[in-house]
Amino acid sequence: MTTSTERLLGDLRRALRDGGLYGSFLVRDLETGDEIGIDPDIELPVASLVKIPLALVTLERIRRGELDGATVIEVPPGRITTAGPTGLSRFRHAAHIAVEDLLYLTLCISDNSAADALFELTPPDRVGAVLHELRLRGIAVRHTMRELMETPVERFDPADVHLAHALAIDAGTPGRGHRVPQLDISRANTGTARAFVDLLQALWRSRPGTESAEPPTMPSAIHPDVAARVRGFMANNLVRNRLAPDFDSDASTWSSKTGMLLNLRHEVGVVEHADGQIYAIAVLTESRVAAGRQPGADALMGQVARRLRDELRSRWG
Repeated sequence: MTTSTERLLGDLRRALRDGGLYGSFLVRDLETGDEIGIDPDIELPVASLVKIPLALVTLERIRRGELDGATVIEVPPGRITTAGPTGLSRFRHAAHIAVEDLLYLTLCISDNSAADALFELTPPDRVGAVLHELRLRGIAVRHTMRELMETPVERFDPADVHLAHALAIDAGTPGRGHRVPQLDISRANTGTARAFVDLLQALWRSRPGTESAEPPTMPSAIHPDVAARVRGFMANNLVRNRLAPDFDSDASTWSSKTGMLLNLRHEVGVVEHADGQIYAIAVLTESRVAAGRQPGADALMGQVARRLRDELRSRWG
């Protein structure tokens, strides 16, 4: 590591600390395999990021003929009234939706009820087993999305939500256990920035005609048709307030998925530049500020990720 890179990483760690964030970052050049990160192997609860492997495995099972994407599922109303959940989670009446349309709701608007309808078809342990078959490691899938809706936030009045965030910040243990089960890495759905970058690399390297290429790592085990569908959903993600402002432009496209739970703020995605450069980016963070809405933290995540990407981009060619 060069002196300038060490200086950059030191500056970024200080910026995160001053902004009340603990961050795990990794940026990888998908053409060369070159990467740069900040604590990329720290395991954290992943919140809605688990919907990427859920969608991947659902599509793989459709490809194998184990599921029919046109099958219509009755989804009970979520009737959620607290801030955050979207789509069917807020419906007051049952809906009938095809499996493939549930995939769109799950990834593009992060609908928890749609995701749980998919988990009914493919339980968490089955999702984990198929990930293993596809040579994807480091992401643990242990529970459905319904359990994420049973945190202390639901027990406080809206004016007292900061108390739930204070509990999330203060009730952890040195071994990353937690009094809130959804934040305990031995019980929650978990992953690392590196594991999600590996997943993104597998999705973006799986394209027709790449079988004879010589990528910097082992070729993807994901079928090209499945990978293309997941990439398409991520490109149409509607939650774009976090990293998208730093990576989406007329000269680049940003495909991503966010995750948020209590003091957790995550986003993983791929930026594809018009000049051919492609970077996978994973940002998993914990806030040290007891507040629900933190636009400054979202902006800081994007700024740090962009500076890491810029460092790799400066080495290109």
